[in-house]
Amino acid sequence: MTIGALKNYRRIVIKIGSALLVDRAQGLKQNWLTSLAADIAALQAQGVEVLVVSSGAVALGRTVLGLPSGTLKLEESQASAAAGQIALAKAYADVLGAHQIMAGQVLLTLSDTEERRRYLNARATIETLLKLKAVPVINENDTVATNEIRYGDNDRLAARVATMIGADLLILLSDIDGLYTAPPHKDPNAQFLPVVEAITPDIEAMAGAAASELSRGGMKTKLDAGKIANAAGTAMIITSGTRMNPLAAIDRGERSTLFKASDAPVNAWKIWISGHLDAAGQLVIDDGALKALKSGKSLLPAGVREVRGDFQRGDTVSILNLEGREVARGLAGYDAADAVKIAGHKSGEIEEILGYFARSSMVHRNDLVIRGSRAQGAASAEGEMCNAG
Repeated sequence: MTIGALKNYRRIVIKIGSALLVDRAQGLKQNWLTSLAADIAALQAQGVEVLVVSSGAVALGRTVLGLPSGTLKLEESQASAAAGQIALAKAYADVLGAHQIMAGQVLLTLSDTEERRRYLNARATIETLLKLKAVPVINENDTVATNEIRYGDNDRLAARVATMIGADLLILLSDIDGLYTAPPHKDPNAQFLPVVEAITPDIEAMAGAAASELSRGGMKTKLDAGKIANAAGTAMIITSGTRMNPLAAIDRGERSTLFKASDAPVNAWKIWISGHLDAAGQLVIDDGALKALKSGKSLLPAGVREVRGDFQRGDTVSILNLEGREVARGLAGYDAADAVKIAGHKSGEIEEILGYFARSSMVHRNDLVIRGSRAQGAASAEGEMCNAG
């Protein structure tokens, strides 16, 4: 099979459209959601980490509140989201709980994945939920987001989440079973494409508009999501979610389109760190810490000899060797004042020194790029920085 068994993937993000979850007349599609939970439980039992990016809060909320069909005012949409988020979170908790799986709700806005500090906090929360074997259920926070500060669709949000947490597969469950050469509901001669090697302008030209009033995005937003995911090394599948047990259907070989990840993925996050931000401070490290960084480790406080500058957690810091040469760059895990206090100390001493324990690393390897090694992809154009993690 072209896609391969889902159990062979390490971490999967599943995006679910509103039309799959909510019926305009009857509300939540309970039986369908129950079947999806069974699929998730089966994957988790095989060692696969699963995240869900779920639409449906507004659609469910407007049903709960009895609002009529048609376009909602902003305040009505936000009120619907407020009611719908409670109902949706309970529904996921119930269906996953039947398999002894905890669900954790994560509400994000565009700012949460665009601003450094919020990005770090969101990623840490999601990673912790996964470590605890819970399933993060993620949605855009429609109760507070306005058109100027929102994604506008959960396809692109799902792609951003997938790249943020290093997923190797993004699955977009939709009301269409994959990509066609033209919108199949308009062109009966449209040809189905089982595999897309790369999203080219010709592929983008095949996109149509949304097929459902419950959906904000159509095929164009799915291809936008694919470009985000594929460039970062995450494969993407578009398939129909209208059938029961939609994830098991992928394993059975039912129709879906696989968008292959780039063979030479560009880690845009690390390129951004290395070439697009001015360092707010400096960390001078010893030779042992430098050796650890080059082997792919995080920078621990014990290896830091000196802290310079006035920076905050999430700011870019330059990492210098004992001769004063920049050997790496990364995002600070602590504010400068706290970094000064714990520099040179073992991670186990952090809580006693600061009165709290946030993280063991001064700079986590996922937020670190090393200078002078073999550059990856476009990173070579950004100061010859490469992935250290």
